[in-house]
Amino acid sequence: MDPSPTLGPRGRLAAGIVGCLSLLAIGWTGLLIPSLIRSIESTFGQSDAGIGVLYLAYALAYTAGSFGGGALTERLGRRLVLGGAVLVHGLGVISLGLAPTWTPFVAAALVAGAGAGCLDGGSNGLVLDVYREGRGRAMNLLHVSFSVGALAAPVTIGALVVSGVPWQTVAIGTGAVVSLLAIAYGVVPMPSGRRADAAPGTAATNGAGTGSSSGPRLLAGPLLLLGIAIAAYVASEVGVSNWLVRFLEPAPLQTATLALTLYWAGLTTGRLIASAIADRFDHLRFTTVCALATAVLIATAILVPGLPVTIAAFALAGVASGPTFPMIVALGGERHPERSAAVGGSLTGMAIVGSIVYPPAMGFLSVTVGMTFAMFGTVVLALVCAAALTAYGRATARAT
Repeated sequence: MDPSPTLGPRGRLAAGIVGCLSLLAIGWTGLLIPSLIRSIESTFGQSDAGIGVLYLAYALAYTAGSFGGGALTERLGRRLVLGGAVLVHGLGVISLGLAPTWTPFVAAALVAGAGAGCLDGGSNGLVLDVYREGRGRAMNLLHVSFSVGALAAPVTIGALVVSGVPWQTVAIGTGAVVSLLAIAYGVVPMPSGRRADAAPGTAATNGAGTGSSSGPRLLAGPLLLLGIAIAAYVASEVGVSNWLVRFLEPAPLQTATLALTLYWAGLTTGRLIASAIADRFDHLRFTTVCALATAVLIATAILVPGLPVTIAAFALAGVASGPTFPMIVALGGERHPERSAAVGGSLTGMAIVGSIVYPPAMGFLSVTVGMTFAMFGTVVLALVCAAALTAYGRATARAT
């Protein structure tokens, strides 16, 4: 990997660790509500449709944080923006455990989502800045951290709740620990992320030669196809992750949370494998094959009878899908290397648009046509991801 031009080896390592810890934190908190879904529904008297509304609110706030965080970073710098995002996210998670009724609980989810979105996009931009080549390896290693957090959350949270720990205590403890990460953003050297030409009234040149200083405006032409691909991928991944415990409702809670843990173990394994081999292949073809394999494996999990087969197929789907998100971000960084903060924020924002469009709707589909039908939509979305990546390749070839 080529280093960031502003940091020495130790500085690059420290900045990379901070990025990884950030993804680890939001990986855990992203699985907090799905792991506690049965307890939350019981406490607040909510149905799957109510949880769908909650997921929608969280995703909307996450999207706003992702897009807004990239633009703010280019103006104010990473240290201030991402340090603040950690505190906002931690406060929101703590408030989940303190909420006395459903409405304050949803409001707390909005706060937590905004902080998480800013932190997600910002961490991706940080690693894109620190490592200018070998992005396939760097981005997969970064997202291994997210997977580890998501992997550890369900089984740990499930065990705590079964042992008698109130779910509110789990939320408050999680938020308090996450907030400590703000210290790292205060002391660890890192590329500022500011753009010298980002002041109001000045034009900036992006990779395509157009004047644009905002993250959302960066999403045009071929990069928009990457945005569609990552949105479809995340809609599929989050749909499986948020509703897998509910999909396996006939099984005991510990079995269902184990299945979710194995799914995220697969994601972690897939990203570790990709970190070693992805840069040996054409990044676009590698990512497209991953998306197609994901669709086949999720369909197998839904259609083939038998709980062991279903759990194993979901775990293998995790392996196949694991590299997709980081590889799409790497493709965007390769196309616009001088706009790392904006690319990271914009693609993360588009990713969360995907989580807005479909996973919340799965709750309503569950109470109308059934969770099996709702889960099958994640197969279609994986195919849409592959199609968008194929279109991106053709558009890029024509441009070249």
